[in-house]
Amino acid sequence: VQLVELGGGLVQAGGSLNLSCDVSGINISTLATGWHRRAPGKEREFVAALSWTGGSTYYADSVRTRFATSRDKAKNMIFLQMHSLKPEDTAVYYCNAKWISGNGDTSYDYWGQGTQVTVSS
Repeated sequence: VQLVELGGGLVQAGGSLNLSCDVSGINISTLATGWHRRAPGKEREFVAALSWTGGSTYYADSVRTRFATSRDKAKNMIFLQMHSLKPEDTAVYYCNAKWISGNGDTSYDYWGQGTQVTVSS
């Protein structure tokens, strides 16, 4: 299983950036998917998630009105659209796919290697 993030880079505050995550080796149709990030000197934190059905989305309060996650099951890809970026959004962004057993007792996370997003003031 491999997750590869694309689309990171340098952007000015107030700008937009789109991240994508190419997933191979597993079908995301039955997985919850999402994004986390790790800012310099901080712990990795949750950013956004999409339930395995695709019917529910979840966002960190800090990004709720500015970021949107989606996925393309046919292409087996995960996306994160980021708008109105702030310097505090600077971090390494990781895509994530989570398998959860039918009874919810067991889960396993797959992670990408991360892509750097830098927002200049």
